[in-house]
Amino acid sequence: MTTYIYETVPAKNGASVRRYEIRQSMKDAALTRHPETGETIRRVVSGGFGILKSKSPAPRAAARSGGHECCGGGCACH
Repeated sequence: MTTYIYETVPAKNGASVRRYEIRQSMKDAALTRHPETGETIRRVVSGGFGILKSKSPAPRAAARSGGHECCGGGCACH
């Protein structure tokens, strides 16, 4: 089970927004109504934290080696 953050959809401009943490399966569709109050809600999409690593050489290293950025040379990708 994953915990998602949902917030109310204000019916009027200036109305306060309340946030909820709701546990549900990743396979379940996003909720549109709060399960207990029936209020209109929407799922809040927030960024996560991740580190991306590349096995290909840095662009400058590829240029120095005579290869190209996508594979370091020695292939038919260009």
